[in-house]
Amino acid sequence: MEITPSAVPLSTLLIGQLDSPQNVDVRARVEAFVDEMRFTEGVEVNKGDVLFVLDKKPFLEKLGAAQGSLAEAEAALKKYQTDVARLEPLVEKKAVPQQDLDNSRAAADMGKANVLTAQSKVETAQLNLGYCEVLAPMTGLIGAKQVSIGDLVGKGEPTLLATLSTLDPMWFYCNISEVDYMHAVEQSEKLGRDINTLPLTLILSDGKEHTEPGKFVFIDRAVDTKTGTLRIRVEFPNPKKFLRPGMFARVRVNLGKRADSITVPERAMVELQGKTFVWVISDDGKASQRAVKTGDQVDSLFIILDGLKAGEKIIVEGIQKVREGIPVNAVTAAAATAKAIPVGFAKPIK
Repeated sequence: MEITPSAVPLSTLLIGQLDSPQNVDVRARVEAFVDEMRFTEGVEVNKGDVLFVLDKKPFLEKLGAAQGSLAEAEAALKKYQTDVARLEPLVEKKAVPQQDLDNSRAAADMGKANVLTAQSKVETAQLNLGYCEVLAPMTGLIGAKQVSIGDLVGKGEPTLLATLSTLDPMWFYCNISEVDYMHAVEQSEKLGRDINTLPLTLILSDGKEHTEPGKFVFIDRAVDTKTGTLRIRVEFPNPKKFLRPGMFARVRVNLGKRADSITVPERAMVELQGKTFVWVISDDGKASQRAVKTGDQVDSLFIILDGLKAGEKIIVEGIQKVREGIPVNAVTAAAATAKAIPVGFAKPIK
């Protein structure tokens, strides 16, 4: 293979998981038995839709009792106020002691406080009665029910009834090492790109690509000192609601193209004692092993940063038969096609 520089697309791969921007747990806020379930599992519901109906009878009773107490408090207050109005002119005429008027005014003030307390109890009873109809807090896809009709919910703690999730857009979460983050920033700056605006492609677990491009919406402010990683969030439109929370996926970050790059197939490289070598064919047709410095990997190719230059020829196949300094009969791709010889095969001369 003859070395020919080309523009190589650079990218990095992020591995993570999809999640909804909003996952809302619908919980029972009062203790009661489940009377009705008014939704179909796994379908989209609208904000304000009634999802569950709890037994209202105990709460109607409490509301009636609270309203009765309020009526009593209001009646008592009216009497106290009437007493004050009757005693005030009598006190002015000194027909009754001042103490009687003071006692009536204190009773009226206490009556006002009792009315406020009774009103508060009525509002609490109305609120609890309203909680018997469990409404959807937002529009989204509802999951499986966590309770059945007849179950007692809300005893001791708010019972989980179901979970709602919004699906458009969807978020992709991952953690990357600080080294990978610095490398991505460095590469994007070299190519004149802003890391926050890099093109992002979502690759699903079956290898297919999501049709909608993504964008970075969140890069955490700090590296987690325990794991040495940085939290990243990417947003992808999901108009068809195909993507679901919990899916594992990968995101390919397009860093741009690196011009005049020298690339070598992975099969042409030899690793020895921590160094990487390739077999180079000199002008006189002899093979020699040369150390090279490798960079990023692009598919099955490695970018060579140092050690090779344009126009040189390397051995791609048959390297297991090559020895230092031996003459070889190198066959190019065109010749191999014409003679049905494997591409890039280097055949030692006997």
